[in-house]
Amino acid sequence: MSVSSDWELPLSAQPKPQDYRYDLDLALSAVVSVRSQVPENAFTVETLGVQRAGHGVLIRPDGLVLTIGYLITEAETIWLGFADGRTRPGHALAYDQQSGFGLVQVLDHGEFPSLALGNSSRTRLGDAVVVAGAGGRSRAVAAHIVAKQEFAGYWEYLLEEAIFTAPSHPNWGGAAVIGAAGDLIGIGSLQVEQASEGRPVHFNMVVPIDLLKSVLADLLSHGRPAGPPRPWLGLYATEVEDRVVVAGIAAKGPARRAGIETGDLILAVGNGEVNNLADMYRRIWALGPAGAEIPLAIYRDGRTVRIVVKSGDRADFLVKPPQH
Repeated sequence: MSVSSDWELPLSAQPKPQDYRYDLDLALSAVVSVRSQVPENAFTVETLGVQRAGHGVLIRPDGLVLTIGYLITEAETIWLGFADGRTRPGHALAYDQQSGFGLVQVLDHGEFPSLALGNSSRTRLGDAVVVAGAGGRSRAVAAHIVAKQEFAGYWEYLLEEAIFTAPSHPNWGGAAVIGAAGDLIGIGSLQVEQASEGRPVHFNMVVPIDLLKSVLADLLSHGRPAGPPRPWLGLYATEVEDRVVVAGIAAKGPARRAGIETGDLILAVGNGEVNNLADMYRRIWALGPAGAEIPLAIYRDGRTVRIVVKSGDRADFLVKPPQH
């Protein structure tokens, strides 16, 4: 999760100003580093650790920073590194569980360089993009959009149409993905791997910026989107040969309390058979808001058992950020 302060990308991978119609260096100056410290008793420590580092991008001149939420979830202190070499404190404003976006406010007065929000839905396969970490051209990758497709994450997460870029940025968390007009079209979330001719090929999975637009006002006002939260079970699952397998259980989460175990095969949610993560999540979320009872058919030790999990609101398990 940590990002070294002395790394840089090969010159051949870096974007060249003459290849873009906008002021590349000005755009890159809006990208900041994000470092956070999380209390040791925080819920997410077991998966994300107590010290986290990545990037974010200023989306308003008043110091509003958009990043990937796992960098700031439950953070008690946040430090932002700017293109002018200064480090400023930040405050976690919001975390959108559904998209994965996080918002941080700079705790310092001033007017900062910022990127306008683009239109990720208008991007096409093959479009040239810049995937940028904090630190200018030496920490940015000249890349292209290689796929736009559904993505299901093991942590009860689903994007209907994620953006995938290549070549991959090695420090992807919170990286700005800049489109052809010099605007922000997404935020880096993950690195994924795919075999090609017997060799692994890496891509960055990017959260599309359009997912922010409908919830931004609510995130700024309330710290989360309006409406009831989705039901959350607290299990980590993976797909194995068209089956959903429980790979881990969140400590103190609903699934653990209900008796779900690592290695269980999830055959069905309610009366609907599931063969992949996306199917499972959609069936769970269709049963009602957080607090709904989720009936599961589980295959364990050669037999099928039925377990009802009383779901929860994931946010209720998280340590709240300190007030400023």
